[in-house]
Parts: sequence; structure tokens; C-alpha cells
Amino acid sequence: MTDAPVIGVLALQGDVREHLIALAAADAVARPVRRPEELAEVDGLVLPGGESTTISKLALLFGVMEPLRARVRDGMPVYGTCAGLILLADKILDPRSGQETVGGIDMIVRRNAFGRQNESFEAAVDVRGVPGDPVEGVFIRAPWVESVGAAAEVLAEHEGHIVAVRQGNALATSFHPELTGDHRVHALFVDMVRANRTAESL
Repeated sequence: MTDAPVIGVLALQGDVREHLIALAAADAVARPVRRPEELAEVDGLVLPGGESTTISKLALLFGVMEPLRARVRDGMPVYGTCAGLILLADKILDPRSGQETVGGIDMIVRRNAFGRQNESFEAAVDVRGVPGDPVEGVFIRAPWVESVGAAAEVLAEHEGHIVAVRQGNALATSFHPELTGDHRVHALFVDMVRANRTAESL
């Protein structure tokens, strides 16, 4: 479609391909982003799952961390899943040495809160703003959100823990919707990007 927003996926580490597929299924033009000049060409960005410390260090190495922080501060829509949620947090409870975040959501997160890799699980999650049945969430060494500030909106909880948050144009989930074939969370994000692009053009 001609008005499809261009949405990047930070392609330094993690499940990049799955996000590209989900975004395309949600009517976006999806492309990998590794360098500042590629970041400058997108209307929004997904920070994928993977290992948050590794993604943080690679973002610094590739020179994309500061431009990314600047664009998020300026209101570029951004969506983080799992490790991406950690990267969007203003504070990590138990950061690894040298780990930095992009920031953008007033929340405190706990890494690997739901357990190790062999404790991964799937669960139905009711996500505010996503119509229809609950979203099937895949939790892999997933973080949870310990607390949020007044500006952040809790969109979903699982077993009493916050697992989806939105603040302005920033969206984050502890789980991986890109692994299920259900593209409704990505569609929510594409709608956010489209609305932001419309607002900027007025």
C-alpha cells in the first residue's frame, strides 16, 4: 500500500527476520537497520529480542546508540520485545557491566525475571489496545517490569507482573509476539507509526 510506513528492525543481534515478516504482514515496509544513515530513513523502529547487553554494546560500536536515543527523545515510535523492553527502560535493576539503555519509558525492569532459557513458556495475555482474543505470548528468559512512572501505561500483566507498557510513542512487551504468527501487536505498532507520521505532516 502506498501510505505504508517504513519501519526498521535494529539488526545487530536477535530475532530480526521474524520481526521483518510480522511488520510486512501488518502492512509496513520493513527493513533492517544497522547504521545511523539507515536509522534516519525509517518512520519507526523495532528493538528485537536477543541479549540486551550484547545489543547495547553493538549499538555503541556501530555508532547507532546516540542517534537512536535522540530520535526516541524526539518522538520516533519505537517497539521493544524482551531484550528490546530492557533497552527502552530508563532503569535496569540488575544491569550487566557496561550495559546501557536507549531509554524512553519511565519504568524499572528486572532482567531474566521469568527464569532461564529452559524455563521458557507460552501464555495467553490480554493486551489493552489489541482487539479480539488474548495474544499468545512467548516468554524466553523474559524480563518483567517492576514498576512504572506516572507517564507510562500498563497494557498487560501476567501472574501479577507487568509485561506490556506504553509511554507516548514507545511500546514494549516482555514476550515475543513475532514468534507466533499473530501480528496484532505489530499492527498496533504500525498504527502508532502511521498516526505519528500523520501528526508530523500537519
